[in-house]
Amino acid sequence: MSRTTRTPRRTALLAALGLITATGATATVLTTTAGAAAAGCKVEYQITNQWNTGFGANVVVTNTGDPVASWTLEWSYGGDQKVTQGWNATITQSGAAVTAKSLSYNGTLATGGSTSFGFNGSYSGTNAVPASFKLNGVTCNGTTEPTTPPTTPPTTPPPSGGKADNPYAGAKVYVNPEWSAKAAAEPGGSKVANQPTGVWLDRTAAIAGVNGGMGLRDHLDAALAQKGSGELVVQLVIYNLPGRDCAALASNGELGPTEIDRYKTQYIDPIAAILADSKYAGLRIVTTVEIDSLPNLVTNVSGRPTATPNCDVMKSNGNYIKGVGYALNKLGSIANVYNYVDAGHHGWLGWDDNFGPSAELFKTAATAEGSTLANVHGFIVNTANYSALKEDHFTIDDSVNGVSVRQSKWVDWNRYTDELSYAQAMRTKLVSLGFDQNLGMLIDTSRNGWGGTARPTAPGARTTVDTYVNGGRYDRRIHLGNWCNQSGAGLGERPQAAPAAGIDAYVWIKPPGESDGASKEIPNNEGKGFDRMCDPTYTGNARNGNSMSGALPDAPLSGQWFSAQFQELLKNAHPAL
Repeated sequence: MSRTTRTPRRTALLAALGLITATGATATVLTTTAGAAAAGCKVEYQITNQWNTGFGANVVVTNTGDPVASWTLEWSYGGDQKVTQGWNATITQSGAAVTAKSLSYNGTLATGGSTSFGFNGSYSGTNAVPASFKLNGVTCNGTTEPTTPPTTPPTTPPPSGGKADNPYAGAKVYVNPEWSAKAAAEPGGSKVANQPTGVWLDRTAAIAGVNGGMGLRDHLDAALAQKGSGELVVQLVIYNLPGRDCAALASNGELGPTEIDRYKTQYIDPIAAILADSKYAGLRIVTTVEIDSLPNLVTNVSGRPTATPNCDVMKSNGNYIKGVGYALNKLGSIANVYNYVDAGHHGWLGWDDNFGPSAELFKTAATAEGSTLANVHGFIVNTANYSALKEDHFTIDDSVNGVSVRQSKWVDWNRYTDELSYAQAMRTKLVSLGFDQNLGMLIDTSRNGWGGTARPTAPGARTTVDTYVNGGRYDRRIHLGNWCNQSGAGLGERPQAAPAAGIDAYVWIKPPGESDGASKEIPNNEGKGFDRMCDPTYTGNARNGNSMSGALPDAPLSGQWFSAQFQELLKNAHPAL
């Protein structure tokens, strides 16, 4: 597990007077007509973010005239802006002229209907809003002003000397302009488009940038532009181990089980070289190191009911241990880098025979390949998962008619009911093994809100322990082992620093709206296979109690934009948007 709207052809689209206004980073074009057959359009062109050589933009098109069955929006740039990547429209460019055409699902625009699309672009010098737009050949004329990316006020200066105990304290967190633009292009997405999310370096090519997208240096340069005079955290996901995620297929990676040298020299070393550039010394760089791999060496190897041959291979060759140790050593030696190691989630490691052995394994990895425990600033739990932050309607110590909650089918003898209790307990265990007393924990709350109409407001009936737990639990998954594109999930707590004892931050490391894996087999060159846990018709296996997968249908490859999931996350957000 790793880690997408309009009738008969219009007879006329007339433009008369055009008015363009600019506020902050938004330019709005309005057209009206004096005739009886009113026709016109409204175009909102918003620069969602901007860095040294690039920018992200969101465009909202509203039809104020007769209905249309498809649309084409045209504009020209006054500078050297170039569109490099787009979504929700087919975008082409010839010289300064740009053309955006509707897709099959968003072409029909009723009177008053709107749709949106987004793109990333490059530029040098100034980045002015286009002076005019054409919708289906009709010009909307006017004047405009240059725009600037959103800004936020300065924050508390960092402490002098050494690393901050909690890098998130008193700091802003980097807003990824690529994710932000995709979120803003979704209906309702502007409510969360300025939230910080993780930047996933999930293959070697991601360091330089994939398919014209931003690379690592582009993100760091954009972070410097967002930083201002205060502190700013950049969140990176280091995710490319040999034989990655040996118990799943949807999130397999590019490197084979034996390619540890490629991992070191072609992946970790180039990342470390960029992060060590003095240009970026003023950033607080948080690395979440290799999710979904180390715990497999405890839970999915021979002797366990969920054993997987690939995990036996990775345990035998030691390349998970070597890779994590090498990454921690190289990255941890950089003064402004804060390493947080993946520690699974309570629905994976919360049982006695998983919890202690996993903590011991984390220590082994943290001291491999020349690394020391000092290179670990903390751990992260629930990355790209759905486990509830805190279950309020039952505790692990409750019982019903003398039967412990631990004996319920949902808890199934686990020691924990939620991620907060699990994270705090794992922290205590790790400190007891020699990790720093000030060890910090992160909890990924990007998709564990479980709000909406299905969210319980009171404990379940005390008829049996199962009615009590099932009636009151926020987490509405069919089984704790379900992890792929879960139906009913919602955005969780918004990112925030120091929310609870021992917790450095709630974070959105998994960018909401990015798929966990494809619902069916899709050929690709990223090494990503088809995992039946992402198939909504799958009836399960030993890891999920032979239950239905609970996955949403029609999902794309892991990491690709999944609009239907994003809309569901918005709808079921808790706290509500």
